[in-house]
Amino acid sequence: MIRTEELLLNVGPQHPSTHGVFRIIVKLDGEIITEANPVMGYLHRGTEKLAENLSYTQIIPYTDRMDYVSAMTNNYVLVHTVEKLLGLEVPERAEFLRLIVMELQRIASHLVWWGTYLLDIGAMSPFLYAFRDREMIINLFNELCGARLTYNYMRVGGVKWDAPEGWLDKVRDFVPYMRKKVDEYDDLVSGNEIFLARIKGIGRYDAETAINLGLSGANLRCTGVKWDLRKDQPYSLYERFEFDVPVGKNGDCYDRYVIRLEEIRQSLRILEQALEQFPEEGEIMGKVPRVIRAPEGEVYAGIESPRGEIGCYIVSRGKDKPYRLKFRRPSFVNLQILPKLLVGESMTNLITILGGVDIVVGEVDC
Repeated sequence: MIRTEELLLNVGPQHPSTHGVFRIIVKLDGEIITEANPVMGYLHRGTEKLAENLSYTQIIPYTDRMDYVSAMTNNYVLVHTVEKLLGLEVPERAEFLRLIVMELQRIASHLVWWGTYLLDIGAMSPFLYAFRDREMIINLFNELCGARLTYNYMRVGGVKWDAPEGWLDKVRDFVPYMRKKVDEYDDLVSGNEIFLARIKGIGRYDAETAINLGLSGANLRCTGVKWDLRKDQPYSLYERFEFDVPVGKNGDCYDRYVIRLEEIRQSLRILEQALEQFPEEGEIMGKVPRVIRAPEGEVYAGIESPRGEIGCYIVSRGKDKPYRLKFRRPSFVNLQILPKLLVGESMTNLITILGGVDIVVGEVDC
């Protein structure tokens, strides 16, 4: 075996395919990676420490800036945890609105991933199609809460605004449109020989590895582990709806790709059922005191974000601010497998593997 002189290479932090301000220091023997060290923290803003000096409502906008392509689920995990600590009952209409926007957000997030992942690999058209369809969801959010990326929509006890007139009908129209488009995505990309050669069998690991590293979302389910908090630890209104949890068996980039496309279809199923059951009348806010003072104690709540289990842990001393607050961020946890996956791979597969993990660096650094 011929060995070349070892090369130390920086990938990022200013690199579009690192999906944010993220850096990987790789050691190369020719084209083969012998060592990979992720360097995080370029986007660290101290969200968890800042929360100690903020009221529970004031923390909500900070959650938007973590996973900024899935801000609605970030909003929900915080308010859901506070409600759990308070023992607060949320009105049904508010919970339906929350669930609808979270599933729309899941679709929008997977569209961003699908488009950017294909762009990483070298396909331009999917990126344009994905962002075209995501724009429809963003317009719906804009009409609902006046924002397009960071929504600050959910509140402890409910939501800030009710759905405007005609909004639910627009969501109904979107469901069959998006279902047709997902099929078009499959026809366009999923059988392409070049695409399959780039992702099939790449970045493989087994269920034991995934569980030991605490992976969740598609990064866990691609190994055959059927675990989704919407099914296994139901929250909100998910126990009312029928949907499947897609799983893979090979634990490679291809399985993660297929799972995320199928999750879009399952989100559309949930939306269809939620729209059918949506209550015609009702309150959008529960009985919440003007100043929220959580009782003394501690609580953890986890939900299924597009990237896996996002959790919030709060310690309260009975005041209007949390004593301690900690987020379990799936992007950060899922990233722990990256050094293991990259060793022995060629440089051409580095971006394929990183993109397949699906991280948002704002959530990695928090």
